[in-house]
Amino acid sequence: MGDGLTAILGISAYYHDSAAALVVDGKITAAAQEERFTRKKHDPAFPRHAAAYCLREASLSLADIDHIVFYDKPLIKFERLLETYLSYAPRGFRSFLTAIPVWLKEKLYLKKTLKREFADLGQMPEKDLPALMFTEHHQAHAASAFFPSPYDRAAVLCLDGVGEWATSSVWLGDGHQLTPQWEIDFPHSLGLLYSAFTYYTGFKVNSGEYKLMGLAPYGEPRYVDRILDNLIDIKEDGSFRLDMRFFNYAAGLTMTGEAFHRLFDGPPRAAESEITQKEMDMARSIQVVTEEIVLKLARAVHRELQVDNLCLAGGVALNCVANGRLLREGPFDNIWVQPAAGDAGGALGAALAIWHEYLEQPRQPDPEKLDAMAGSYLGPRYSENDITRYLDSVNAVYEILPDAELMPRLARIMADENVIGWFQGRMEFGPRALCARSIIGDPRSPKMQSTMNLKIKYRESFRPFAPVVKADKLGEWFEHASPSPYMLMVAPVAAQRRLTMTPEQEKLFGIEKLNIPRSEIPAVTHVDYSARLQTAHPETNPRFCHLLDEFDKLTGCPVSVNTSFNVRGEPIVNTPEDAYRCFMRTEMDYLVMENVILEKNRQPEWQDATDWRQEFELD
Repeated sequence: MGDGLTAILGISAYYHDSAAALVVDGKITAAAQEERFTRKKHDPAFPRHAAAYCLREASLSLADIDHIVFYDKPLIKFERLLETYLSYAPRGFRSFLTAIPVWLKEKLYLKKTLKREFADLGQMPEKDLPALMFTEHHQAHAASAFFPSPYDRAAVLCLDGVGEWATSSVWLGDGHQLTPQWEIDFPHSLGLLYSAFTYYTGFKVNSGEYKLMGLAPYGEPRYVDRILDNLIDIKEDGSFRLDMRFFNYAAGLTMTGEAFHRLFDGPPRAAESEITQKEMDMARSIQVVTEEIVLKLARAVHRELQVDNLCLAGGVALNCVANGRLLREGPFDNIWVQPAAGDAGGALGAALAIWHEYLEQPRQPDPEKLDAMAGSYLGPRYSENDITRYLDSVNAVYEILPDAELMPRLARIMADENVIGWFQGRMEFGPRALCARSIIGDPRSPKMQSTMNLKIKYRESFRPFAPVVKADKLGEWFEHASPSPYMLMVAPVAAQRRLTMTPEQEKLFGIEKLNIPRSEIPAVTHVDYSARLQTAHPETNPRFCHLLDEFDKLTGCPVSVNTSFNVRGEPIVNTPEDAYRCFMRTEMDYLVMENVILEKNRQPEWQDATDWRQEFELD
């Protein structure tokens, strides 16, 4: 940049959840996933819209960018995939060509792709593109975990499906440097093991893992011994090897093979078919195994590196049940998880790696802040004028209220068991809605979970919702002592908030447990008395804290239901148009966008009569 600042654009693409992130002089300036703009869930395409947004947010053009960096090294990945494939399917190169990922061509010709995509956006500078740089995939994960964290020194554990070669890696973060320690390589992968069970239980790989985690508490760990005796050999230090005779992902186009199906007494569940007790027990069993591996790995890392802080990234780090158990039972005093822990966060990690490691720029963690992620509110924002201009174009009926009137009114609306679409500030970066693009409601309502699942989200009834609680009231409601701003920790509901089960209720099994209130906040309490926590902080989200204060004054409860502002099969909303469309085509009662409030029964008839549930490919 001409003004002496250094601008670095990070890119992740061509597998799933493509994203762009912009770092200017070490500050995380903007980051977004491509799916939010294209409305294609988990969009793997080149993040042209996300990149354009990042430049626009910083008032830059492509000519101002000093470095463009991609989040893995395609040639290494190609060579190692070929080597692995031929070792498991020695029929030759022709069969490999039919099984290689569809993104390979674009990755191998990435420089040409960049030129074409930026030219289409009108962003090609007069000079050529800056030199295209690469980080390794797990290096990007590790950088995304350590560099924004509040720690000057920490162990870093990265767990995912696969990078170029690594599937699990350990790093030591110290100052502005990351030093690799050791790794576990493909095809032995904890992420792919979990995804194999996602596939077998009838959910979509790379998106249905959340469902498997949510289903686990309904089951019993009946298959743990079968998994440990046949599928995986786990050492005391947490390192492991899979028996590849049971899996098909290294050589074919499915996750599991016939040996796997025989071991578990039948073929995979068909998508959208009835979920039985078997699937619940499978989910519980693989969750138990995953947690044991994560705990053993963490204990080994702690012994080896002798540090008190741990940072996590990679898709497995989104397993908030394992994270919560690791915090409670593991050896580390503090744990920080990158909110965009999956491949989207690789774009941010790649940019930070260039700034700190390649350019050797120091970092100074601020102990007064949670971290350097700004609450993960790194996406687009829309002004009141943007909002009302769109609403006027569709003849919507709305009011504009100052916060002093709006927040008490919303508290009353929530207390009356209404469902509210909440849209404010900059959009979240990562897979979780963090009260910038959220659907909220009264957690005390026994009917709220089923109402939101069946009438708003159009998703499976068993899936739990998360609570968001004022950070200063956390200990009064949950057995958890540290901040959880990114909904990446599961913790028990406080004992004094739980409801005692009757003997008849205690005997219920599986999905029969669903409709029995477990606590004073049943809408956010899972069947095992757990909750996927988000803490709200005035430093990062003062307006939502204001709402929680008003709700607490009215009800004595500083907690809200928080789920993502979308329906099943669709990405979280980005624009006012996305939000109003979702509001009008579901059974939400109110919509709030900044200081603009809309009531459903006052809106004109919605012209688009398409059934939302049929419009998207449901997984």
